[in-house]
Amino acid sequence: MYSMFDNKSVRIALIAVLSVLALFLLAQTMIAAGNFGRPSAPATDTVTVQGNGQATLPPDVARISFTVQNTSATVSDAQALTTKQANAAIDYVKGQGVAEKDIKTLSYNISPEYSYPNPCPSGALCPDYVRPAKVTGYQVSETIQVTMRNLSAVGTLLSGLGKLEVQNLNGPEFALDDSTAGYDAARADAINKAKAQADLLAKQLGVHLGKIVNFSESSGGYNYPVMYGMGASADSKSVPAPNIQTGENTYNASVSITYEIR
Repeated sequence: MYSMFDNKSVRIALIAVLSVLALFLLAQTMIAAGNFGRPSAPATDTVTVQGNGQATLPPDVARISFTVQNTSATVSDAQALTTKQANAAIDYVKGQGVAEKDIKTLSYNISPEYSYPNPCPSGALCPDYVRPAKVTGYQVSETIQVTMRNLSAVGTLLSGLGKLEVQNLNGPEFALDDSTAGYDAARADAINKAKAQADLLAKQLGVHLGKIVNFSESSGGYNYPVMYGMGASADSKSVPAPNIQTGENTYNASVSITYEIR
C-alpha cells in the first residue's frame, strides 16, 4: 500500500479525484444554501386575484408632422425648391419657441415622375405593344416632425404652417413625453385594487395571505384623442388659428397576483 502511494503518478491522480469531489460538494452546499427556506415544491394552497387599473393624465407634448414637396425637371432644381421651403418652415417653427432637439426629419425622398405616351390618335385601333415610360421630372419631399411643449400655442403653429403651404399637415397627437408614465400610474392603481381584493377574499375565506408566488400584467394602452389634420396645403389668406383642445389621455392596465394562503 505504501509503495502504491509512493508512486508519483498515483498521488497526482488521487489529488485530482479529491479536488473534483471537493468542488462537487462545494457546489451542492451553495445550491442548498440558496434554496434554504424555500419550499421544495411549488405552492399548492394559493389564491389568485385580478386588478384593473386606470389613470387619466393631461398630455404635456403635442407631436405634429408635415411634408414639403416640389417637382421640377431636374433633381437639383427640385431639391433646391424643397430645401428653401423646408428651411422656411423650420425657421418658423423655431420662431414659435420650439427647441432644435424637438424638430426631426422623418424622411427625405427623391422619386421620378413618368408619363406614358399614347402614339395612337384618340378612337383609333392600335396594336398591343409596350409603350416605354418617359421621365418628365423629379419630385423631392421631406417630412418633418415637431414636438410642441407649449400646448397653448399649437393652434398658432398649425395656422402658420398652413400659410407656408406645407403639405400633409397631420396632428397634433397629444401624449406624455415620458411614454411609460401613464401606464406606470395605471399599473399602480391595478396593483392596489388587486391587493384590496386579496385582503377581502382572505377575510371571507378565513385564511392568511402569505408571500406572492406569481405576478403578471398587461397593458390596455390608452385612448388616443382625435388628431387634427389639415391634409393638404392650406389657403395662404389670413385665417383664424384653430382652437385646439388638449383633453386628457386615459391609460389602462391589468394585473394578476397569486398569493400563498395558510
